[in-house]
Amino acid sequence: MPDTTMFDGEHPFAQYVRILGKGKSGSRNLTREESHQAMRMILAGEVEPIQLGAFLMLMRHQEESGAELAGFVDAARESFTLPDDFPRVDLDWSSYAGKSRRLPWFVLSTWLLAQNGVRVLMHGAGGHTPGRIYTEAALDALGLPQAESVAQAAEQLEARHFCYLPLGVFLPRLREILDLKPLLGLRSPVNTFTRLINPARAACTMQGIHHPGYRDYHQEATLLLDQPRMAVIKGDGGETEWNPDMPNLVKSVIDGEARQEEWQAIYSRKHVKGELDLGQLRRLWRGESEDEYGIGAVVGTAAITLHTLGRADSHDQALSLAREMWEGRDKGGVG
Repeated sequence: MPDTTMFDGEHPFAQYVRILGKGKSGSRNLTREESHQAMRMILAGEVEPIQLGAFLMLMRHQEESGAELAGFVDAARESFTLPDDFPRVDLDWSSYAGKSRRLPWFVLSTWLLAQNGVRVLMHGAGGHTPGRIYTEAALDALGLPQAESVAQAAEQLEARHFCYLPLGVFLPRLREILDLKPLLGLRSPVNTFTRLINPARAACTMQGIHHPGYRDYHQEATLLLDQPRMAVIKGDGGETEWNPDMPNLVKSVIDGEARQEEWQAIYSRKHVKGELDLGQLRRLWRGESEDEYGIGAVVGTAAITLHTLGRADSHDQALSLAREMWEGRDKGGVG
């Protein structure tokens, strides 16, 4: 049983559980400040396990608001700091969902952008949902390292314009909460707001979601957080990856303005799903095999990113630039 002798009366965290759980007529979303304080207590270890479980599942039941996501990010950012001399990052890329039906082609998109001078910091966490291929495995297959410390991430950014920084390195408490999914049976708000943390405060962020309705929450939170540029897409498997067989509605924030625009499908026919052979990522990059769907996913995802970065003024220009980058890639750049 929880130790209730440490305080007089009600536990300080109980108010946040009550706000979310008072029933259909009495419950409400938290304000940004309330969600900030609630997550601050969670990250500081000031809540009981039973309170944490109740809070996470009540929040999951009614879904997070943009203000709640922004407050959670506020608390997360307060709990860690990167060194003042950490390299500049152009593009923040979150990767928390994993893939179950197709290969993680987006990893090649980020590597392609890095080869063309875009400094990319990817952060994520794998293994919390069985049966999925996570970014860590894709990086291993490509012979690309993962940072084991913030200092190592800085070195990799300087050397390659790319690094993958695991959530467990810079916010281990959030990683622990992600790992509760098999116990709780459902994802939690942590799966959502980790995508928004942007640990290096890059001017541009790319986010992928599975449920289309979450695009609005990400866009709202981005505006509240004063993030200059962001795009959120319904990504394949929930990762930031465009399925080139389908049109994609992109919701974005550009210099404080909320926007949305639909990108037309690259291909007019649907492709059959191939085998989940991670070696195909390396072979496609090195020109040792062909995969029309894979190339479309890599190029299309890179094009949406280039447009969000402001490096292309139109969809056609972005796609043309991404194709040029693909054709001119250093094929020996992976293991």
